[in-house]
Amino acid sequence: MNVLPTALPGVLLFEPRVFGDERGYFFESFRLDVFERHAGRRVFVQDNESFSRHGVLRGLHYQKPPYSQGKLVRAVRGTVLDVAVDIRRGSPTFGRHVAVELSSENHRMMWIPPGFAHGFAVLSDTALFSYKCDAYYAPEHEGGILWNDPEIGIDWRVAPEDVSVSAKDSRQSLLRDFEGLDLPF
Repeated sequence: MNVLPTALPGVLLFEPRVFGDERGYFFESFRLDVFERHAGRRVFVQDNESFSRHGVLRGLHYQKPPYSQGKLVRAVRGTVLDVAVDIRRGSPTFGRHVAVELSSENHRMMWIPPGFAHGFAVLSDTALFSYKCDAYYAPEHEGGILWNDPEIGIDWRVAPEDVSVSAKDSRQSLLRDFEGLDLPF
């Protein structure tokens, strides 16, 4: 498995080796020793899955300490633009983002450690998206940053008139109104 750094320290891309022939393909979608060598020791406690149609945008979400979540995410079917935004107070990359295309074709996975807001937009007709989380969902500790915050400047690669967000995601805070999470960087 190839492990690639991104423009944000700690956010990693995992590219599995895919073995294919006329029958189909096989790959290791997760391997603990490789993951821990690059991302550190984590215990995944919850797996989530979402199905969405083109233009659906979920995010930008995070959980506050002591329930901050790290997520290993991938598109099982379809294509998404996956985004991580550094929201760690005092971080030299605070407010910067990285955006990566994850698809059932490239089999890439992205590790988003605690201290980053996360979101994705569906670029294909539909997408099945999988998350491995290292902390349980804690609704009383959830937060969000507005998906189209101009200070962050994410190009979601979906026409604005085609974007579909939840009512909750359309009312999230701007980055400038957010103090940041008190987590190490």
